[in-house]
Parts: sequence; structure tokens; C-alpha cells
Amino acid sequence: MKHIQKRFLLFAVAAVSILLPAVAQNLEEQTIDSLATSNEEVQVAFRKVAEGNILGGVSVVNVEELTKKNYNTYSIDNMQGYIGGWNGNSLWAMDEYLAMVDGVPRDLNNVKPDEIETITFLKGAQAVVLYGSRAAKGVVLVTTKRGKISPLKVDVRANTGWSVLKAYPEYLGSAEYMTLYNEALANDGLAAKYNAEEIYNYGLGTNSYRYSNLNFYSSDFIKKAYNRSDVTAEISGGNERARFYTNVSYNNEGSPLNFGEAKKTRADRFNVRGNVDLKLNDFITAYVNGNVSFYNANASAGGNYWQLASTFRPNRVSPLVPLSAIDSNATAAWELIANSNNIIDGQYFLGGTQEDLTNVFADYYAAGKTKYTSRQFQFDAGVNIDLEKVLKGLSFHTQFAVDYATSYNTSYDNEYATYIPTWSNYNGQDVIVGLKKSDTNDKKSGVQNISGSASNQTIAFNAHFDYNRTFNNSHNVSAIFVANGYQQSKSKEYHSTSNVNLGLQASYNYEQKYFAEFGGSVIHSAKLAEGHRQAFSPSISLGWNMAKESFMEDSAFDKLMLNVSGSILHTDLGINDYYMYAKSFNQSDGSWWGWYDGQSIHATNSKRGENLDLTFLKRKEFSANIKASLWNKMLTADASFFMNTIEGKLITPNNLFPSYFFTYWPEATFLPHINYDNDKRVGFDFALNYNKRFGEVDFSAGVSGTYYTTKASKRDDSGFADAYQNRQGKAIDGIWGYECLGFFESPEDVANSPEQKLGGTVKQGDLKYKDQNGDEVIDSKDQIYLGRGGWYGNPLTLGVNLTAKYKGFTLFVLGTGGFGGKAIKNDAEDTNYWWISGQDKYSKEVRGRWTPATAATATYPRLTTEGGANNFTNSDFWIYSTNRFNLAKVQLTYDFPTKMLRKTIINGLSAYISGSNLLTIAKEREILEMNVGTAPQTRFYNLGVKVTF
Repeated sequence: MKHIQKRFLLFAVAAVSILLPAVAQNLEEQTIDSLATSNEEVQVAFRKVAEGNILGGVSVVNVEELTKKNYNTYSIDNMQGYIGGWNGNSLWAMDEYLAMVDGVPRDLNNVKPDEIETITFLKGAQAVVLYGSRAAKGVVLVTTKRGKISPLKVDVRANTGWSVLKAYPEYLGSAEYMTLYNEALANDGLAAKYNAEEIYNYGLGTNSYRYSNLNFYSSDFIKKAYNRSDVTAEISGGNERARFYTNVSYNNEGSPLNFGEAKKTRADRFNVRGNVDLKLNDFITAYVNGNVSFYNANASAGGNYWQLASTFRPNRVSPLVPLSAIDSNATAAWELIANSNNIIDGQYFLGGTQEDLTNVFADYYAAGKTKYTSRQFQFDAGVNIDLEKVLKGLSFHTQFAVDYATSYNTSYDNEYATYIPTWSNYNGQDVIVGLKKSDTNDKKSGVQNISGSASNQTIAFNAHFDYNRTFNNSHNVSAIFVANGYQQSKSKEYHSTSNVNLGLQASYNYEQKYFAEFGGSVIHSAKLAEGHRQAFSPSISLGWNMAKESFMEDSAFDKLMLNVSGSILHTDLGINDYYMYAKSFNQSDGSWWGWYDGQSIHATNSKRGENLDLTFLKRKEFSANIKASLWNKMLTADASFFMNTIEGKLITPNNLFPSYFFTYWPEATFLPHINYDNDKRVGFDFALNYNKRFGEVDFSAGVSGTYYTTKASKRDDSGFADAYQNRQGKAIDGIWGYECLGFFESPEDVANSPEQKLGGTVKQGDLKYKDQNGDEVIDSKDQIYLGRGGWYGNPLTLGVNLTAKYKGFTLFVLGTGGFGGKAIKNDAEDTNYWWISGQDKYSKEVRGRWTPATAATATYPRLTTEGGANNFTNSDFWIYSTNRFNLAKVQLTYDFPTKMLRKTIINGLSAYISGSNLLTIAKEREILEMNVGTAPQTRFYNLGVKVTF
């Protein structure tokens, strides 16, 4: 059945993209206003509304116009540079926003900027009420391009550019590592592992094959830059009966890795989008949208290179050893190596050690290759019926969508042998006198393996009656009544993600001056017990366009709209699973018992208590907005204030219920989930735009920003003995840890200080913490609030954009900034850079380690081969500021004069050059631009050309 559905979708998209343009060009031309989209209309929930009738909490970016001066490759790239309320990853500091493309929940990664007409950011609760439960934390609504009434138009855009690596983590070489590891052993009272001669040989660097000094970021393995290229063709046109838009594109991107199979690492994507609008008769129109994308990513088999770059010590192995290093008289070694199928470049064999019989470098040369494949098929269609003959101003609209996505990995997995060399020195020259082969053999099975198969499906439907009418040229009335729902199914997940609701919104304005709007939604969620699965979400807004008042007639204001909104939205966002209201029992970890000797079975334990009264979370919000336009739109402003709470977040009430409701062993509990925690957010956003012509220069500038605070307005803090540890009243995104007093200076300092029970042996040179509660013990009770982590985006986000046009030249500059956030210098799982202990790889940070000689200037704790738990925990010693300003984009575009093209088939020609992520201005720039355990950050330089036929 799935194969039939996929073939149908492919057929539909092909018909939309190829056949209909030809049909449309031959249809009789007529004029219909209903198909024309006014530039003053904004796409909001389920419909378009005149920009002047929107009552706040909504921001729009015209991506189609923006792309003419700012080429980019990601749909919502740096949108905080144009509007307020969006800080790069959330709307009004909320998480889990709903992304929609053409009214259907879809991944924004699957729509390119050159396919997009506008992006609407629905920030306020009143703006999202019609979408129901899953939209309660905001909606990013992408509207793709559509055809216009015009002759056939073809735009071809081609780009090629280079991603240039910014910065690498810096790790110590072998000799320095070995020296400092010996120091760590000495700090722990242990004997040195490496002798002076070994360290000298490793440091000498004359034979890196015998004395390895492996640098993952060497130019032997990493390119400084790699290419990305794309080409896009846009075909559009139509007449009064039918209009079409088609986008066909292909892009290809390389990798910074420059050796073995990894050198062939590339990702490519082929995409076809087709949108068609049809006039079926005088009162019925319809549309069909289709999109197909094919994505492939080739890579080498084996380990994660970037993660291993942060953990693999430099002295462990030489991955490639030259054949020329083998003594010509070592007959056995030559006979052994002659059987290898993996002689690299005809010069090197795969080296190994007893500890590392395989390694990531050998993997990338000999372990095979993998390919990730993803296919996406998206289809939606809708009908619009004008019911003017039934009731003036009434219309009906419906949409149905089906999306499929599949992905899987294919691989050819090879086995290979490595060879452990035995070195000797003859007459001052290092030579290999013997080889030992690993237990594995070189083997290429030729069998293609398939793994990681995944699929998901989205089915969406909505239908709504719209009413728009003006009475006596003064009273403007509009309403929408909608039934909406969608379901997203994913492989290996039993339950689908679902959303279903009924919505009503009624609006009234008097002469575009006084506005009132009521919205409401009845939502349903199967995640709650029967009797609690429905809720009503109301919203009310009032607005006043002061510019329409008689006393403002001679003012500079074209528009001065003030409005306020109040809303209560119910949502199941935060109820992360089904049946969380139900009691749960299992035997998987029960203790063993038996009624008689010789029998033993698992006990059945309670894992959760029952709470049939579990209910929806609530977003309660008050917001105010002002929109102004002055001097014929020379200056425009849009600013909002918001104050919202998320109430009834789920917790397991460990401290609110008696202790006999749970046991630690056997692990069992009768505690239910309850609605308890509340969060509060207060903030404002703004966007100012200035447009002015100076002589022959058209100049425009925009400044935008978002500021917010967060507070845990209700928490169960009864588990804390001291008020300074209470979470209530503190930031939701708070960082908690210890107050560091510096380093222990001596054994006596350790002995005379409160006992630090954070783990491990505490000695001089370790971090010393403040005893906050005075109990002479340092433990979790001494943790305090250290600052805001900015988990929902920086507390203050700023953006600035500048455009200057002179004759055919357009210069565009974009900057973004984030301020007020803090972070901890720590390491992600399975990476090493900041918190180094035991057998970890040493970064340059350890050069500032504490020793008796550097006690006054040390910037890092003493080295240790133990776990280092006392030092490597959250404290203000490790905290740093994430304040930064980025020069995000500079682009220079030249539009060739049309008179140059008069005698050609070309109607328009533009060329441009641009740079992205060019500069970071920050006190902690080195940290902010450095990736540990993942591929390095890059700057991107691009050359592009656009031709219109």
C-alpha cells in the first residue's frame, strides 16, 4: 500500500510541476480578484488578513523580497535580524513552537528560502488560538510562492561557495602530554609512566612514525575549506483560469575531511516543488501543492572522527607507517605485509598497537563506506467556495494533506588488519625489524547492509467557514469557524502525535479605528483520562488606531495602532507520554522472591500511582502592542510587551507526599504525576525600520530586539533546608553550582577548611568552595544560583540590517547579537577539553594548571589521574559570558541594466558576492567559535548569479 501511495504522490507532483504549466498557458484569460494576493495582506492562521487589522503578537518577513539582496540556504536563518520576538530558537522565550509550511505541520529544513514567499511569526497567544493545543507556544508559519497572472517566467539561480573553517580545539602534543601526565601521577603519589628518554624522543619529532604525535586537526587530514554549490530553476506564470509555480533545485556540499573514504564525503539534495491555483468556475477555486525531495549523504564507515579528535591521545598510534621504514633484511615482515590489501597510496601500511588494533584513521581508509538516504513526499490540496449566494460575505475553505518521509542507511562494512611494528635503531637510523599482524584479516564481503530504517507520516485536515462583510461603510465584521486536526506517526513509536480542535474567531472594527476580537478553541487530548480530555481556550483583544482620529489628521502618523490581548490557552505540551495519569506496575526490576526453596521469581513493583484528575497545562497571557508608521512609512515601528505564565507543569511530588509512598530498594513508588509547577515570563520586543532616499541612494535600516526574564513562580522547595536553594523566584534557565574561593594553597589549608564531600581525594591545588550553610561540610546543600543560562535564547537578542542601493548596486549588511546569558566550561559526553582527569586527552587549558610554583597565577586545578569529581562540577570557577555580536552577513549585488539585455532572450541578470558568519565580537570569542566533539564552525563565502528569461 505504501508503494502505491508514494507512486501516487510522485505522479501528483510531476503533474503539478510539469503538465499544468503547459495547460495553464493555453487557458482563456480572464480577470478574477479572488486569486490576486494583496501586498497589504498577511498570512495568519488559516487565512490572510489585511495588515492593518492585525492586533499584535504577529511579525512577518517578506522572504521573497529579502532573497533578492540576501542569499542564504536555511529558511529561518538569522530572522532575529529583522523582527522582534524571535531570538533564534524560540518565540517570546517559549520552547516547542509549531512549524507549519502552507498550513501543514512540516519540518522547516525541507523548505528552502528561494521557495518561500513570507514567514509569519505568530507570537501572541491570541494569534495561535485557532491552531489548538500543539500551537500553544507559538507558530512559525511558512508560505511558499505561488504563480501570478503573467507570461511564462523562468528564473535560474546558481551559487558556488566555500565554507572556511574558523577554529579548532588545541590539544597538547605527545611529549608535553607525557610530561604532564607524569606530573598528574606524581600529584596522586604514583610513579611516573614515561621516562625522560621516551619523552625526549617523542619531543624530538624526527620520526613521528615510531614516536607518534597525532594531530587530528593537521592539514594531512583536514581541509581549510570545502565547497557547496547549488542551482535552482523557478518557473511560473498563468492566467485567470490557472496559475502555477515550480521550483526545481539541486545542491551538493562537501566535507572538511581530506583522507581515505572520508575524502569522498558529500551530501546532495534534489528537490521539486509545484504549486497550482485553479479557477473552476465563478465561485469555486482550488489549489494543489506538491513537493518531493531526495537527500543522500555519503561517508566512510567507522568511528566518529570529531568525537575521537577530542579523546584520542596523540601518542597512542601512528595510523600510517611508510613501507620504506621496514628494514630491507626483515624478510618475515616483508612477507607479512605483502598479503595486505590496504597499502595506502602504494607507500603506507595501516599501523596499530596492542592497545589500538583498530583506529578511526584505518577505519576511514579500509572499513568501508556508508550512505544515508532520505526521501520526503509532501502533498496537499484545497478548495475555496464563495457562498455569496447563500449569505453575503460567507465562504467555505478546506484543505487535506498527506506527507511521507523515509530514511535508512546502507553500508559496505569491511574488515581489515593492522600491523604492529617492532622498531630498532641501526647506525642512528630507526628501522622496522618486525611486524605483528592483528587477529583480523583484510576482507571485503561485497554485501550491502541496511540499517536505521525510519519513516513518518503526517495527515492533516482543516475546514472553515469565513465571514467578511462591511455594513454602512463603517462596521466591518469578520469571523471564522474552523475544524482542524492532524496526526503524525513515526516508526517505532506506538502512539501518534495528534492535535484536534474546533476554533472560532470573531472580529469587529469601526471604520478601521476601533477594534475588538474574540477567539476561542475547544481542544482534545487522548493523553488525559476520560472526563478531562477537552478544554476551552479563550482569547480577547481590543485595538485603537489613533491615527484615524480627527485630532491626528495633521500629524506625522500614517498609522498608530494600540492594542491589548488576554488569553488562556490549554495545551498538552509538557505531557510527554500517554497514560501518565494511570497507575503502572512491572516486574522488570523487582526483587527476587519465592514461596519455597528452589523457586525464585521477580516481585511485581508499583512504578507510578494513579491521578485521574491530571489535566492540561495552561498558558495565561497578557500582551500589549503598538504599531506605528510615520511620514508615509519613512519610519515604522512595531513593539510588544508580554507577560505569560505556564501553569500546571507536571512533577512527581517526592516531597509533597509521605515518604512511605516510595522506596529506594526495591525501587518502587505509588507517587502519581500531578499538575504543580508554574513558570512566568515577562518581556518586550521591538522592530524599527527607516527608509529614505538620499540623492541617488536608496537607504533603509532596521533594528530589532527581544528582552525577557523568566521566573519559576511556583515550585516544591520543601526538600531544601535553606532558602538560598529555593528554585521558586529564580530564573527557569538558572545555572546552579558552587561558589569557588580559589585553590587550596597547602595541606594545612585543606585540613582547616570544611570537608569537601564532592568525590575523590582533595589536595592542595584543588578548587575550594564556600560553605554556604556553615555546617563545615561542602555538599549539594551549598549550591547556589550562579546566573541565567539563556536556554530559550539569550535574555537580550538584538538585530540590525542595512541596505543601500545605488544605481545597479545593492549592499546588504546584517548583524545579530545575544547578551545576558552564561554558560559552564564543561564537556559533553565522551569529549575532553575542559574537565580533564584520568586517561583523558589533554587540551591547552591544562598549561595553566596549579603547581606550587604557579600557585599565584594558576588558571586550572592540579592535574590528577583520578576522577577529579571535586573540581569538575558546576561552579562559578567555570562560568563564562555568552555575550556576542555577529557580523552575520554582507552581500553586494549588481543588477545589470535592462538596456544591455534588450536584444537577448534574457529579461534580467544579477550577480552577487556574499559572506556569512564573518566576524564574532565577544570577550569569549575563542570559546564561542570553538566546537569540541563536532565539526568546526565555518565562515561561508559565496558567488552567485541569477538570470531571468
